[in-house]
Amino acid sequence: MEEAGMQLCAAAIVGDVEKVKELMDAGADVSYFDGDGLTPLMHAAKLGHAPVVAALLEAGAPWNALSPSNLSAGDFAMDSSHQEAFEILLNAGIQAELILGTIARKENKSDHSNGDYLEDRVSFSEDKLMDAESKGVMMAWEKPLMEAHAKAVCSGGGHVLNVGFGMGLVDTAIQQYKPTSHTIIEAHPEVYKRMLQTGWGEKENVKIIFGRWQDVLPQLESYDGVFFDTYGEYYEDLREFHQHLPKLLKPGGIYSFFNGLCGSNAFFHVVYCHLVSLELENLGYSTQLIPLPVKDCLGEEVWEGVRQKYWQLDTYYLPVCQSLHDSSE
Repeated sequence: MEEAGMQLCAAAIVGDVEKVKELMDAGADVSYFDGDGLTPLMHAAKLGHAPVVAALLEAGAPWNALSPSNLSAGDFAMDSSHQEAFEILLNAGIQAELILGTIARKENKSDHSNGDYLEDRVSFSEDKLMDAESKGVMMAWEKPLMEAHAKAVCSGGGHVLNVGFGMGLVDTAIQQYKPTSHTIIEAHPEVYKRMLQTGWGEKENVKIIFGRWQDVLPQLESYDGVFFDTYGEYYEDLREFHQHLPKLLKPGGIYSFFNGLCGSNAFFHVVYCHLVSLELENLGYSTQLIPLPVKDCLGEEVWEGVRQKYWQLDTYYLPVCQSLHDSSE
């Protein structure tokens, strides 16, 4: 079995698609890892052998397997600019995630669910909000991103909804645009208490709704701008929230969300950006992803005392979504 796996890697490296098929027909393991921790698919992707990539995927090679340096076949294709191999892998990833949602679940299996987080103690410091396990809930490095999100959701006009207050970065930025009304949903009791202590309850145009967004939907109206950024929820929660957008977002309004999906792997992140755009399109929204470089604000010192780097990429893609029917505006 070991021998067949090694032969499969060797055939993938030279791009011999016939030999690859022959070995697979004879029972070679398509998910074999060689001595360097690479699979035949990773080798083929790294060298741009698109027909081999396609044949291996068709035979069930795992598109989301990771090398010891945390790279997938898609990362190898992307890093080496092998466009055809990259697109084959991207489509395989989108199809698999549409059906199975494997990465989102794998990423969250070890994490707390929303219910656990809401019962956790959280700690505030000048530059971060952390959960009980020292995982970053929200951090100051996100400030320029939140300012960009605020600018996007306030460009539609007067009535703005934000789901998830955190450190208040996006809400502070929203206030600068002087919205007619500014509704904030926050579910964590300690965060809510801190909001009241810091005067958010006294602002004339601010309405705070305490509770999980799923529970307070009946209290909501429709808005010109909507922003979504909750902690401890899964991709399925974001997907569920999107089902309510037609009621929550006025025609011509702007929707955006914190795009932290798979923030520690570049290729998985691209898969999820495509996936979420596709699913929003099916609901009648067009999504623009605006690239914002974040490398300079993410030195090692940013993560001191934080258990998990939830963002490890050089570029943040800011989603700006608008109803397809308003594209002429």
